[in-house]
Amino acid sequence: MTDAELHGCLDFIRQTEKLKDVLRNSYTASGRHESTAEHSWRLALMAMVLGPDLGRDGEPVDLLRVLKLCLIHDLGEAIGGDVPAIRQTGGPDKAAQERADLITLMEPLDAARRAEFLALWDDYEAAATPEARLVKALDKMETIIQHNQGATAPDFDHGFNLDYGRRYAEGHPLLARLRRLVDADTRARMAEATPPPRRTGSEG
Repeated sequence: MTDAELHGCLDFIRQTEKLKDVLRNSYTASGRHESTAEHSWRLALMAMVLGPDLGRDGEPVDLLRVLKLCLIHDLGEAIGGDVPAIRQTGGPDKAAQERADLITLMEPLDAARRAEFLALWDDYEAAATPEARLVKALDKMETIIQHNQGATAPDFDHGFNLDYGRRYAEGHPLLARLRRLVDADTRARMAEATPPPRRTGSEG
């Protein structure tokens, strides 16, 4: 690595600090807004914990690629911010804008790293490889887990999460099992938020 490339890497790392200030439509259990950086960190942690068992039919997954996808998938939000999934209908093309923002963010890097990281982002967006589909499934589940354990608003639509990203977990034995557990937590959270039925005057 040349001195210029090293300086470029350091500049890029400094710029990604912005992701720590990007707030998501999620809260921690203590009631604090979650950042996109925190989401990406726990997504990578989930992948690391489950990694040895994520293969299918005797074929292992490329865990290093999985971790890279976890770290790159929301990096463009350092510039444009996060748009909650429930609001991603209509308006500008979120994916196109996020891709453009990622390209801007990567300007300090050398051409080889820019090409690698953009290819990873494109793979994630298209869910074109087994690793990208795994990360898609885990990404959606990490979001739902946070909604279930966080201090969400009383009117939060937990029901939306029951279908959110489900297709990425279907057909994968381990992820389908994990998704069932996460969905059970969602239903329990919905039950907690549902008021008891009103009693009528004829009831004792």
